[in-house]
Amino acid sequence: MESGKVQVVINVHRAALQFINGVKQYHLTHELIEEGFSISPDELAEITGMREDSTILKLHGGTSGISRKIKASLQDGINETEITTRQKLYGTNKHAEKPARSFWMFVWDALHDLTLNILIVCALVSLVVGLATEGWPKGIYDGLGIMLSILLVVLVTASSDYKQSRKFMELDHEKQKIYVLVTRDKKTKKVLIHDLVVGDILHLSIGDVVPADGLFISGYCLLVDESSLSGESEPIQVSEEKPFLHGGSKVVDGTAKMLVTAVGSRTEWGKIMGTLSDSGVDETPLQVKLNGVATIIGQIGLVFAILTFVVLLGRFLVNKGMAVGLMNWSANDALTIVNYFAIAVTIIVVAVPEGLPLAVTLSLAFAMKKLMNDKALVRHLAACETMGSVSCICTDKTGTLTTNHMIVDKVWISDVSKSVNGDAKISELKSVISERAMAILVQGIFVNTGSEVVKGDDGKRTILGTPTEAALLEFGLTVERDRYTEYNKIQRVRVEPFNSVKKKMSVIIQLPNGGFRSFCKGAPEIILEHCNDMLNGEGDIVPLSDMQKQNVLNIINSFASEALRTLCIAFQDLDEFSDEQTIPENGYTLIALFGIKDPVRPGVRDAVMTCMAAGITVRMVTGDNINTAKAIAKECGILTEDGIAIEGHELHDKSSDELRELLPKIQVMARSLPMDKFKLVTSLKSMYQEVVAVTGDGTNDAPALCESDIGLAMGIAGTEVAKENADVIIMDDNFKTIVNVARWGRAVYLNIQKFVQFQLTVNIVALIVNFVSACVIGTAPLTAVQLLWVNMIMDTLGALALATEPPNEEMMKRSPVRRGDSFITKVMWRNILGQALYQLLVLGTLMIVGKRLLNIEGPTADKTINTLIFNSFVFCQVFNEINSREMDKINVFRGIFRNWIFVGILTATVIFQVIIVELLGTFANTVPLSLELWLLSIVLGSVSMIVSVILKCIPVESGKRFAKPHGYELIPEGPEAL
Repeated sequence: MESGKVQVVINVHRAALQFINGVKQYHLTHELIEEGFSISPDELAEITGMREDSTILKLHGGTSGISRKIKASLQDGINETEITTRQKLYGTNKHAEKPARSFWMFVWDALHDLTLNILIVCALVSLVVGLATEGWPKGIYDGLGIMLSILLVVLVTASSDYKQSRKFMELDHEKQKIYVLVTRDKKTKKVLIHDLVVGDILHLSIGDVVPADGLFISGYCLLVDESSLSGESEPIQVSEEKPFLHGGSKVVDGTAKMLVTAVGSRTEWGKIMGTLSDSGVDETPLQVKLNGVATIIGQIGLVFAILTFVVLLGRFLVNKGMAVGLMNWSANDALTIVNYFAIAVTIIVVAVPEGLPLAVTLSLAFAMKKLMNDKALVRHLAACETMGSVSCICTDKTGTLTTNHMIVDKVWISDVSKSVNGDAKISELKSVISERAMAILVQGIFVNTGSEVVKGDDGKRTILGTPTEAALLEFGLTVERDRYTEYNKIQRVRVEPFNSVKKKMSVIIQLPNGGFRSFCKGAPEIILEHCNDMLNGEGDIVPLSDMQKQNVLNIINSFASEALRTLCIAFQDLDEFSDEQTIPENGYTLIALFGIKDPVRPGVRDAVMTCMAAGITVRMVTGDNINTAKAIAKECGILTEDGIAIEGHELHDKSSDELRELLPKIQVMARSLPMDKFKLVTSLKSMYQEVVAVTGDGTNDAPALCESDIGLAMGIAGTEVAKENADVIIMDDNFKTIVNVARWGRAVYLNIQKFVQFQLTVNIVALIVNFVSACVIGTAPLTAVQLLWVNMIMDTLGALALATEPPNEEMMKRSPVRRGDSFITKVMWRNILGQALYQLLVLGTLMIVGKRLLNIEGPTADKTINTLIFNSFVFCQVFNEINSREMDKINVFRGIFRNWIFVGILTATVIFQVIIVELLGTFANTVPLSLELWLLSIVLGSVSMIVSVILKCIPVESGKRFAKPHGYELIPEGPEAL
């Protein structure tokens, strides 16, 4: 949604508030009083509104006073049993949705097509003139036939559009399935944002989008971005003094607990959303490009239609002038001219390929639905087609290439390095480390954490938090479970949550016996620089010599070379600490080094190999230690012998020429900051015109996600800000799913190419046959009703059949389509022109010498040969639809029975063709055909498949493609690939 549009609404909303004088009088309803609430929903919403009047808040007793009035405990939350009551009295957390369009609205839209309107006028004129000249019922057949055909076109078009709108509505609802952490009944749990109610205690952390209005309860360093609401770009500090939080704002830094005071349409964001209308689905780049193609073809069709009408009318006038004179007119003459005009208009209907945008929409919607089942939520339509052209994937390591189920595998403490993957080994560690050292280590783990232990509905205790934090906390609980409650009660004076720029988390605690202690943990090379001392085996503080520091670095590298994620923890005792002071940066004592194991996901190596074979370069971009990154990259098959691994900061030290030479070789970028990832993406796009897909999970990944051609956010580990800036959300955080998105993207692109090839063939043949026959014979063999049926086959039904072909493995053995490549390839032109030439030859032969060759005589000879031409033309399209399943390969039947939509449409087309020819001749201007002529039509159509085989043996230059990646051979395109 355009920010300017939102901003206008905000300004109007604020201006309106200026007219509100004094304090409003709010009345409690009988239901509120009966349930024990003492504040109305409107007054509650007003308190946390954009005016942010802290005076009114103080009159109500501040945040704690508000919590009492809405029967919410700031520690324990609300009771689950009150949810329904609160939703009834204070509203649900849902915004007013635009009502769904009914089927009849789509019918009405379809009836607004200009060419169809002209045809309706022609049909009405035909009815009037027919009744006047031929009487009832014979006089209505031509007009009624056109009317019924138009009705069928309208109903099929409306049904297709209605079905697609329903699919997109389902996808929109899926996008809104966002979970948040709340405390209810003393338990912390995840709930959908739509299930939030007034009184909920909501937990916020970096990257969250605030889902409702509320008041700050407690937290650390909370910064929120309210630019979507206020237009102010600077983040706002939220604290107990300024406790107002608004739905739609984003958490930039810090953590907090918030009391929900307004939900749904009563929030500031809800009021704004209620005044904005949905602008609909944006057209994708491919739809825009194909709309241009459709316009050009339509203009060519218009020229042919005018020429056909002029030639038919000219011949009619010449014949009439020579026979009875131009002054002698009858109603039959008027009917003939109306029919000529109807044919001309129908040629335009056939020529205008309105099926092109429909094919794109159908193919994209089909792919989106299938990808949803495969754990990928496509947020923007264009993402499907762009993913098919991706030449480079910059992927995170943790959770994407690895399982994201972390455990502490090794620990170094007091010069002792031990494996700790089991209770026996932890007991062994405790036996060699002093109690004092172990106590400081466990205290540091328990107080300096972003995770927490919560009790679920089943009574079991689980750890909530990031996988790394959860692994450390789990290790701490295994070592000293009894001390968790004790240490958790210690007052935290200052907390600096972890973020990807600082790469560390720090906390200051007040010790029970007086004094303060600072803990910090994070990337080993950063923490190590802050340390002057270390703990020895007795738990005493000793100086950290240069030799000892080098020894620690060697331990870090040895852990990293085993593909372990490394993390350091350190502490510092302070005599005093004031609110004005910041957490110290230096003077720390090193406690321990952790090696955290995160196994590679099964199937990732195969998925990487699939990408390489498809011409897609996979680059790992991670914040981890370079040795850890290299070990994992080798295990995944990303880092090859001729590839290199670098650290993020090295990109900024290179000149443009050095960067140009370095980029193709980079396969791993470690210790990467968000702006390093951004630099890599922009360089790949500008220097090598690569189509880049980027994965991201953090708030700071938003710039790279926006800059990339395809932003892929992680559904499990990803923050809401990352998801908002992404094109596709990978619901299971799995790299294999990313490859599946690329596979479907290629299928979309190829399916639309197949459809365009099929449709252009029909267009060329239909236009030339009617135009040439008008010039040579003076009549058009294909009537308006027949052409409308052909239009139905090639537009709606053709789009349904060809646009829903699932991907196959061969698609991932070709190089990607590069930027600027022509959509209609030389291979497609070869197939289009070859098939069109064959069909024109067949239909031309039947038109000119068909009666003599087939010995067709009698009063219905003309109608019989025209019916045979129509029948043969339709069967040519049926078989050409099968040919279009493969543009290069000879075997067009591979997997045909797995696509029931394709088989069903072909079968339905043949059945309807039999009905039209044999039973609806009165309307379609056909006569029943003998079995021999039916077989002839089918044989003539099936010969197009032999023509297709011959065409595919003609070598065609495929055009340039991306250079193949090092060490991988791409299969060729064209006939040599057979």
